[in-house]
Amino acid sequence: MSGVRPHNEKDIGSVHDVDELVVTSAQARAFWLRKPGHGEIRCVDLASPGPDDVVVRTLVSGVSRGTEALVFGGHVPASQHATMRAPFQEGELPAPVKYGYLNVGVVETGPRDLVGRTVFCLYPHQTRYVVPASAVTPVPDDVPARRAVLAGTVETAVNVLWDAGPLVGDRVAVVGGGMVGCAVARLLAQLPGAEVTLVDVDETRRETAGLLGVGFALPADAPRELDLVVHTSATSAGLQLSLDLLGDEGTVVEVSWYGDSATTVELGAAFHARRLAIRASQVGAVSPARRRRRGPADRLALAMRLLADPAYDALLSGSSRFAELPGVLPRLASGDLAALCHTISYDEE
Repeated sequence: MSGVRPHNEKDIGSVHDVDELVVTSAQARAFWLRKPGHGEIRCVDLASPGPDDVVVRTLVSGVSRGTEALVFGGHVPASQHATMRAPFQEGELPAPVKYGYLNVGVVETGPRDLVGRTVFCLYPHQTRYVVPASAVTPVPDDVPARRAVLAGTVETAVNVLWDAGPLVGDRVAVVGGGMVGCAVARLLAQLPGAEVTLVDVDETRRETAGLLGVGFALPADAPRELDLVVHTSATSAGLQLSLDLLGDEGTVVEVSWYGDSATTVELGAAFHARRLAIRASQVGAVSPARRRRRGPADRLALAMRLLADPAYDALLSGSSRFAELPGVLPRLASGDLAALCHTISYDEE
């Protein structure tokens, strides 16, 4: 499989130095996590493309704030390093590593039917890259490039609904108004007769919920006796609230990934008497409910078609230039820079 290798002569960390870095047509610039909490832009050499490869020039990438913040802070447990490996990751967790998976670009060279096409790829933050043609998904004409970076997030949401199996008319809450929670809420909103509430501690998510076509509640005001709760907040308090919101024999679908953080939840009291359930959902494998008839490529293509819905623009909450990424990621990871999906533009390339 084609890829890139770090160029050893110059690793750049500051915005000014990055702007002055000159690369050849056989090179590119990539964001690397040098050590937990510290990233930098590096010059990399592009591998020579083979007959079944494409060369892609990046237009926009997206920061998956939940997972990438854990990776950036070095909070991925050693036991999960292999599981959390990104498709085109280079280096090894915790660092140095090139990590990311929301990338949209234009095919410069490759098979004739792809040249000039805008495509999505599960590739890290990099100005240009070489991958097998089979690794890119064409972006439909009715999906803007910036919105298309959400394909990986909506793919996760699709898998959640396949795992959850919601029914017509269900009363559902999504606890946690981040990227994945909002994408799940939007899909649930299109289920006939469903009553969907986005629950979050951040009052500003009320506006986002409205744009997604669902209700909003702070935790204290969330509806009870629900059929299904999807939990995405990655906090013990959120998981406990999710259980508390269920009606008898209801299910919490746990989507959060906690990294190396301990999780505490009360399974005494009425948990057993009410026959409540907690079920895990993870995008690394297609849901068992569809695995016999759908593969990862089918799931991603479906997500891309769903992104024709302009409501997903509500998840695009900020943008920075690629050269600014070493300073932006620490702020996203700490919460100093509030965001759902923060996009990275490559207009200067």
